[in-house]
Amino acid sequence: MSCEGFRAPVLVMGETVAVTEVPGTKYAVLGDDRIAYQVFGQGDVDLLWVPSSGDCIDLRWDWPAYAEYLEWLGTNARVISFDRRGTGASDVPSDEALPSWELWADDARVVLDAVGSEQAVVCGAADSGPAAILFSAVHPSRTQGLILMDTCARFGAALDYPEGRAEEALADISQVVQDIWGTEAMGPFTAPDLARRDPRFSSWFARSQRLYWSPRQAAEVLQFEQSWDVREALPLVGVPTLVLHVEGFDAIPVAHGRFLAEHIACARLVVLPGTDSIVFGDPLHAAGPHIAQFLGGLTLGGEPERALSAILFTDIVESTAQASALGDREWRNLLETHDAVTQTVVDKHRGRLIQTTGDGLLATFDGPGRAIQCALALHEALQPLGLEIRTGLHTGEVELREGGIAGIGVHIAARVMAAALSGELLVSPAVPMLVAGSGIEFEDRGEHELKGVPGLWRLFAVRH
Repeated sequence: MSCEGFRAPVLVMGETVAVTEVPGTKYAVLGDDRIAYQVFGQGDVDLLWVPSSGDCIDLRWDWPAYAEYLEWLGTNARVISFDRRGTGASDVPSDEALPSWELWADDARVVLDAVGSEQAVVCGAADSGPAAILFSAVHPSRTQGLILMDTCARFGAALDYPEGRAEEALADISQVVQDIWGTEAMGPFTAPDLARRDPRFSSWFARSQRLYWSPRQAAEVLQFEQSWDVREALPLVGVPTLVLHVEGFDAIPVAHGRFLAEHIACARLVVLPGTDSIVFGDPLHAAGPHIAQFLGGLTLGGEPERALSAILFTDIVESTAQASALGDREWRNLLETHDAVTQTVVDKHRGRLIQTTGDGLLATFDGPGRAIQCALALHEALQPLGLEIRTGLHTGEVELREGGIAGIGVHIAARVMAAALSGELLVSPAVPMLVAGSGIEFEDRGEHELKGVPGLWRLFAVRH
């Protein structure tokens, strides 16, 4: 389904002075959900453009400077853009609750498939930046390059991350956003200089926000996005990366951009003057030359060797005793049934079954949210067979090999599983941060020594 492209008037100082070609809005289908997207431009490179929250695809063409920038971008790339599920013109997700970045990644892949894009430059701005980083790390074969605008690896401060804001400051920002979302007061919040020069920007931006989210939705999403931490993914970004950051952008200070550039191996930092966000300030003249140079220097990469993955191990509890009690033939039949059931459950949750281990399995997933859902479903599916399992989940780096995976991340996941009790799903420390906002709850199981893995590891059990 689509709405054919049309030509809309661009207003400058109250007078119609130009006509902008607006691309048709189409829909990609994922299960029962429809994801609104637009595609335009004639460049040799595909660019997946997903800006910050409050910026819906249908309204951005109404702001002259933004429309001018998008038209220019289309001369350098084939531009693909979408409203993620739950926003703008897209459906609210109808399936299980997942972390928003996993939904974002699912939406991105489906839209890229719909337009026949095998590999794209991924561009994220502000709060879409962490999701863009994770997409690049999880899907290296689909990512040709990465552009990060006024964004960060985490919003909050930590002992090893002084660039972030204190917890109290984040709470204040969340309250302010809820109070002013969808009003003209949000204009100065993201582009203070532009809002002062041209009050019509604040009116347009408020309208875009109202079409995107309600105030309560905006506050809720911002609150769990503030708990994101994607620093562990930065070393796994293996593509050329352009980090653009406005020096005086108060909402996300430039120190965040410097951190990204320092921790992504192939990154180049460009600090731009001003106080307005890049997207809403003057993107064509401020960022355009740097983006053009970046896109022009890209080449197709080889096969990726590493990726970020959610690694799940399961193990049948007291399998030796059960095998002795049943005998070889009945035990073998039970294991064959186990393998068939687990393959079905893993496939249903869009995982990849790497191997069965005799009395368990090793599977990988694009994100830990779906891996947790799969593990809980496996517990339930195997109980009627009289099988109780323990499960362990770790999100980390894997080495990609033909037909399998390897690396320290696989060993950590196996050791996490070995520490689990019967019927328990244990996860490594990175998992709770990566599933913020999904409704999944955890219980602290304290520090553990994992055989063959240096240091102490704090593990968490999933409540179910």
